[in-house]
Amino acid sequence: MGKTALLVLAAGMGSRFGGPKQAASVGPSGETLLEFSVYDALASGFDEIVFLVSRSIEPEFRERVLARLPPSLRPRLAFQELGSLLGEDAARAARLAGRTKPWGTGHALLCAASELGMPFASVNADDYYGCQSFALVHDFLEAADPKGSSWCMAGFALGKALSPNGPVSRGICSLGPGGRLLGVTEFRSIVGDPATAGAWVPTEDGGTGNRFSGEELVSMNLWGFTPPIFRLARPILEGFLLEGAGSVSAEFGLPDLVDALIARGEAAVTVLPTPERWFGLTYRADAPDCAARIAGLTSSGAYPSPLWKGFSQTGVGGGSS
Repeated sequence: MGKTALLVLAAGMGSRFGGPKQAASVGPSGETLLEFSVYDALASGFDEIVFLVSRSIEPEFRERVLARLPPSLRPRLAFQELGSLLGEDAARAARLAGRTKPWGTGHALLCAASELGMPFASVNADDYYGCQSFALVHDFLEAADPKGSSWCMAGFALGKALSPNGPVSRGICSLGPGGRLLGVTEFRSIVGDPATAGAWVPTEDGGTGNRFSGEELVSMNLWGFTPPIFRLARPILEGFLLEGAGSVSAEFGLPDLVDALIARGEAAVTVLPTPERWFGLTYRADAPDCAARIAGLTSSGAYPSPLWKGFSQTGVGGGSS
């Protein structure tokens, strides 16, 4: 069986959170949230770990995250900057426009291309996905043609992917036969409805716009890809940059990239429904909730404490929410 890798996207600056979320401690022994994703990925059979970071947070990331991991993991770093993969003219135009941040998760993925020569999963550093989600993606990738463009995505029920501390943006999946992804439509400012276990989007006048049952499958950016994505995605990124190089806020997101490739008929994506419940660090107020959830999982025996105590890559357990 071929090897598989986990790519952790950890270059974001956490503007709503108020600082680098990648290094925030949420575990009983000071663990960061991304450590639990790494642990669950290893428990599910993934072989290698790659972190995508920015140069500005690299020293803190090495000190507060990498130093905590078992040396035997030998994770690799890739870097995303504003000027990464841009020509000099495009980078200059972006800076003159006042832009300071990179170009989103699709851009981040391409920045890690040199470190990923095998099928891989891609996740956000500030989200908790659960071991069953990683297992679904790993098993799909193991059976996939590494030279093909048949990919997957873990689909979370919307009702299990909301923050109790404020509105969130979520990509609602449209599905075809066999769970094939037809597209992802982003809805902003989604809030939960405790009375119905559903969710809704408030309108400007205080009413409700779109209402959801809570059963809709959403993308939380846990994708399974094969290496051809880099070849297929590069011209789409180049087209995006031609139009958006002078923008302060335009982003090239992973759902946008996948949507474009599906529309072109260049990729097929299967949505794998996961029973796991998401939680994450969108707002500063989410940190105590994440800590409480992790503490509960640890006390139930889903995780050891400290997390890496007695670590053996062939013998790790796995959490489930």
